[in-house]
Amino acid sequence: MQAIIETLFDIVYLSTVIIMGIMMIKNSNGNKQYKLFGIMAVTLGLGDAFHLVPRALALNTTGLENFTAALGTGKFITSITMTVFYIILYYVWRLRYKVDEKGALTISVYALAIIRIVLSFMPQNAWTSDTPPLAWGIYRNIPFAAMGILIIVLFYQSTKKTNDIAFKYMWLTIVLSFAFYIPVVLWGDVHPLIGMLMIPKTLAYVWTIYIGFSEMRRLNKQKVS
Repeated sequence: MQAIIETLFDIVYLSTVIIMGIMMIKNSNGNKQYKLFGIMAVTLGLGDAFHLVPRALALNTTGLENFTAALGTGKFITSITMTVFYIILYYVWRLRYKVDEKGALTISVYALAIIRIVLSFMPQNAWTSDTPPLAWGIYRNIPFAAMGILIIVLFYQSTKKTNDIAFKYMWLTIVLSFAFYIPVVLWGDVHPLIGMLMIPKTLAYVWTIYIGFSEMRRLNKQKVS
């Protein structure tokens, strides 16, 4: 039963974010913000697919223990694409709120992203091992969490300052994604049920994408009318 439910959930999730992303790229009508948002959505979906597709195959065939290498490699790829996701989201923020000069801030975002990627490449992560070290899971997620906090603060401050109704919950979607993700990093291997938190974490990312998608559709309808 778990295999069927989880597989269906993953299919719906991946299809939803990738389709929304493609539609945003196609229908952005020259609006760089929404085209970038679409690229971000596709990056999210394709990146997560590297982990979720092998997991679905494992659950529906011979079991997770026989897909250790594929699952570990998928997690590694996802760690990179999620880093790229937040870099793109940072530029969405810059475009939406017309931020031109933020040199130190941009340097900080890239520095955290590079640290995260370098740490992810370190062999000590033992991505394809049955028992990857918890310590390295924490190390590589420290700069990732710092990126998330930075993006949360930027969107929170900007939406409040500009009274941006459409994006007013963007910061909250990121807060929720990390709130559900961090317990999985810390205790997921010890208490497998904690892994279920990845479902609401995933839904938080869908909410992130839907915010941009729905706002683009609203603006496009206004142009037509």
